[in-house]
Amino acid sequence: MKYLGEIISIGVAFSWTATALLSEYGSKRLGNLTLNVLRMGMALLMALPLFWMATGSALPPAIPIAATGWMLLSGLVGYVIGDFCLFQCYIIIGSRYGQLFMTLAPLAAALLAWLTLGQAMPPMSIVAMLITLGGISVTVLGRDSSHHRVGLKLPPSGVMYAVAAALCQGVGLVLSKIGMDHYEAGAMPEWLVPFSANFVRCVAGIAGFGLLHYLREGFKPLSQALHDRRGMSAVVATTLFGPFVGVGFSLMAVQYTSAGIASTLMALTPIIIILPSYWLFGQPVTWRSVIGAVVSVVGVTLFFLG
Repeated sequence: MKYLGEIISIGVAFSWTATALLSEYGSKRLGNLTLNVLRMGMALLMALPLFWMATGSALPPAIPIAATGWMLLSGLVGYVIGDFCLFQCYIIIGSRYGQLFMTLAPLAAALLAWLTLGQAMPPMSIVAMLITLGGISVTVLGRDSSHHRVGLKLPPSGVMYAVAAALCQGVGLVLSKIGMDHYEAGAMPEWLVPFSANFVRCVAGIAGFGLLHYLREGFKPLSQALHDRRGMSAVVATTLFGPFVGVGFSLMAVQYTSAGIASTLMALTPIIIILPSYWLFGQPVTWRSVIGAVVSVVGVTLFFLG
């Protein structure tokens, strides 16, 4: 089907909008690490019946060693480091601003794909980068009325976490692409490859988050979270739209189109999230924030012209 990768990528943008809003709620209620450990475990559980129905086995078919290594590395970068930073920025600056910074992910994906996969990196990509950065700047920079100097309107720590999350997501996506290229043709249905790959990523995710949780907080918050009905509802919904549906289909998207184009369409989330974040969390909507989000997304769409 023509443009299948692009269509899947747009669907992922809506899925990630739901994930961002639910993750902000869940992180503030349960804590960053607790939410991530639970959703990684639940993502693995959700994958088992899918594999059973597709192959007759609850586990994914044999995965090449090289693919396993790349997917574990992708899970470490994209989930453990990237999602930890992303959820932390949700707590500090909110999901709407966090998703605005995620428009930097296509830049990271395109740069790494250029270096490792040989995908084209034309001059237009440099223009796209500058426009995207300009859109973010319009939203997050403002003039201090007392000192008449331009500075961040957001806490610097939240901005640093958001930038780190965007870079890790872009890098993790390309690492996944490399890993999936090592799958043997015919070893499993083509549509199942992304879900098999994501299963390995989730194994790395639960191992990494579990270790961090133990070192920082012990496991007591996990047992407390299991008795929090609202918190667990957020975990289930976040897992469904995030590691299971969203990430699985994002990996499927890069099978049918380039990593840069897939990331570009997935970057529509900052526009989609504006109204829901206002309705759910009362985050004010200003012309400045709308224009900044639109400009950022226009910037990443220029990758189509590269």
